[in-house]
Amino acid sequence: MNDDHEVLIVGGGVAGLTAGIFTARAGLETLVIDAGESILRRNAHLENFPGFPVGINPRLFLDMTHAQAEHAGCEFHEGRVTQITDEEERFEVALEDGAVLRTDRVIVSSWSDSSYLETLEVELDRRGTKQFVGTDEDGRTDVEGLYTAGRLAKQYHQTVIAAGHGAQVALTLIHDSDVHFYNDWVVPEGYFTDRGIDVPPGCEEITDEERERRAEEAREAMREWLAEPHPDDPTPHPSLAEE
Repeated sequence: MNDDHEVLIVGGGVAGLTAGIFTARAGLETLVIDAGESILRRNAHLENFPGFPVGINPRLFLDMTHAQAEHAGCEFHEGRVTQITDEEERFEVALEDGAVLRTDRVIVSSWSDSSYLETLEVELDRRGTKQFVGTDEDGRTDVEGLYTAGRLAKQYHQTVIAAGHGAQVALTLIHDSDVHFYNDWVVPEGYFTDRGIDVPPGCEEITDEERERRAEEAREAMREWLAEPHPDDPTPHPSLAEE
């Protein structure tokens, strides 16, 4: 595993994975640290996410989102972050296994535990067993280069909102970075150029043939993903597992 990245994301749930899809597609070298604690592992059936008329197995949905982030270019490391320190305009991220990683920017989206942020000057709000991080409306914290996405940023506890907020925070980070970027948008050939407009940074024009190829690739991928039931049952709530 490379110990130096442009973006490091703490949390491999929907918010973190969606953020990674956008940062990686923008060309930023992105590492996702995943402790395997997404609440989707506990859910019985996901029924309110757009695009799935009768719902989808939540563990399958999470696996598919993980695969999409990997396809976009994200790297992954299983582990738990124990401390983040701000070192000379970069961050050092210590892991439970002893590894120390360096990164330009961090998105934190691990909802269950944010104690690793106590070494930084961020606003931490604890409400019983719940923990939140103070941010502006776009996910920036008080520490430059540190962002928060999803439930940890006091967003509603819904998968679709976690995904949307992960994307929003990632786009904020991208626009704060040195990357020349307009929008993540794939359009038909000529959409911009036939009007005498250069294709904006982050956008892509594709031919009809390429559009058809990608559409068939997507259909085949969905057939494979949905061909068999997901092998895992929902995991119990941690409080039940401890009994």
